[in-house]
Amino acid sequence: MSPRQSTERASELNAVEFLRWAWRQLTSMRTALLLLLLLAVAAVPGSFIPQRGVDATAVQAYYRDHPDLAPVMEKLGMFSVFSSVWFSAIYLLLMVSLVGCILPRTKVYAQALRARPPRAPRNFSRLPASAQFETDAPVADVMAAGRRALGRARIDVVEDGDGAELRSEKGYLRELGNLVFHVCIVIALIGVAVGALWGYRGNVVVIEGEGFSNTLSQYDEFSSGSLFDAESDLAPWSIQLDDVLTRFYVEGSQRGAPKLFRATGTYRQAGADGEDDFEIEVNHPLSVGGEDVFLVGQGYAPVIRVTDASGDVVFDSPVPFLPADSTYTSTGVVKVPDADGEQLGFQGFFLPTAFSQDPAKPSVSVFPGALNPRIGMNLWTGDLGVNDGVAQSVYSLDTSKMTQVKDGDGNFRVDLGPGEKQALPGGGTIEFVELRQFARFQIGHTPVVWLPLLGVGIGILGLTLSLMVRPRRTWIRARRDGSRTVVEVAALDRVPRDDLPADLDEFLSRLHAGLDDSTESRERP
Repeated sequence: MSPRQSTERASELNAVEFLRWAWRQLTSMRTALLLLLLLAVAAVPGSFIPQRGVDATAVQAYYRDHPDLAPVMEKLGMFSVFSSVWFSAIYLLLMVSLVGCILPRTKVYAQALRARPPRAPRNFSRLPASAQFETDAPVADVMAAGRRALGRARIDVVEDGDGAELRSEKGYLRELGNLVFHVCIVIALIGVAVGALWGYRGNVVVIEGEGFSNTLSQYDEFSSGSLFDAESDLAPWSIQLDDVLTRFYVEGSQRGAPKLFRATGTYRQAGADGEDDFEIEVNHPLSVGGEDVFLVGQGYAPVIRVTDASGDVVFDSPVPFLPADSTYTSTGVVKVPDADGEQLGFQGFFLPTAFSQDPAKPSVSVFPGALNPRIGMNLWTGDLGVNDGVAQSVYSLDTSKMTQVKDGDGNFRVDLGPGEKQALPGGGTIEFVELRQFARFQIGHTPVVWLPLLGVGIGILGLTLSLMVRPRRTWIRARRDGSRTVVEVAALDRVPRDDLPADLDEFLSRLHAGLDDSTESRERP
């Protein structure tokens, strides 16, 4: 029935009949394959559009680079593809379709296993491969030789007067492999769903010389499944980051490309007697407390010291600047909530290898390694909003209630290298004390992560089995005609193939050889 005819028929049904029709359409193999293809297509945006659960910083950069398009993408769920309503709907429909398709097919397959091979058609010549010959062997010997030639096929012999008919069928493993493949798809989908409901993923920036404890308040970004309890399910452990080692290619076509990222330090688990060393590289995570710690990024964290007009230190801390391009031109802010009763905000760039051909133009970074590090920032004064009771990002500065500080006819600008100090308008200083690095870790836990892998692995075996096994029916009909036995042989592939006649010739050779052996045994004294 064509889709158009099916739609026309559906329009003539009452409510109950329509629901039955809709269920049959949903649980058909064609619909399951269509939904599987649709799920694969729906996952494509999640591979090239930044995802908030993976890298929220990249999502912020997308908002900055595409201010008009980003809100539209947000409404469509493109920044959280795999947890969006439309992706979940396709996922659930595929699960229902596969289960509704597998159950009746399993019943049919079980019935086929118990059924006897089908009877032979009356006219063998209408089949794609058939043959006829005569032999002196009796009918019983023909049937016995046929059994031996067919091997492990399911065989049923029916006697009819002075003749007999051998019916055989093989290739039941093809449908079994097909069912195993579809069952394994369901298993893989269940495994992914369990991981999404009971798993979590978080990101955190850790600066050299500092540490991280696996508590919710220390994460920069955190997302979890609806059945995960962050207060009780997070494993108790902590890490101390000692060093971040970075290497970049310095020549050739890959100049500036990352060559090595490595984070080293120590970690401690709850109940452990002491600390253990760790070394994390890209794609070589640390497993601790049943959770995996991946190294997903690196950057620079200049140590900034700010003093007020009285000479008191009001800020002294490393500040992570987030890379914005391949040369590690990075953005960051410094918030000083109390400097002689005034709130200060610095916003600007960090350049690992600053270079400028024209002193009148701003410098740019020409290499991601810290060969000539410099900081350039503007100064704002006013209300930072830190006392409003609303959480703020440490990587952005809200200047809506602040005023930019001027210097003559232009804006006041901080320009510092390591060890350099600059006076601030109205008193006080800002100093670039030293340069540290930070590591961006992605920490996650996915329960039964082995289940989807197991499902995929067994599913591939089932698919291979369904493609390699050839379901075939073979019939041998023998009847006595005087002193001779007339033998008719025919074969039919349930999946048509061009080599069936050649296979029948090979089978006839085995059958003749079996008949010759039977004749020799019967004539031997």
